[in-house]
Amino acid sequence: MCVIVYTILNRLIMEYPLGIQSPLLKQKLSPKAAKAKAVRDLAYAKSDDRTAKKAHAQRMHRKSPGNKGMDYDHEDGRFESVKQNRGNEGEGTKKESGKNYKVK
Repeated sequence: MCVIVYTILNRLIMEYPLGIQSPLLKQKLSPKAAKAKAVRDLAYAKSDDRTAKKAHAQRMHRKSPGNKGMDYDHEDGRFESVKQNRGNEGEGTKKESGKNYKVK
């Protein structure tokens, strides 16, 4: 799986010349740092907690398909706009760091 991530990152880095940022990359990182970040992000996304939350959110979306384009908020237990959920209701994500919201 890591080989796939490396391949995708290498293609993105090679396709965009210096000074032009790929729209898919949110941070300006060196190729070495981007690869390391991709490995860390993939490991986090595959953690038991994240896979459980993703599966739960998918179940909730199947129950109520009218919430397309919305995120399921595991803190509040409801659907919210992507902006509101990922921005922690306008408070940013630093305050939320380290909190664990369990799937019910």
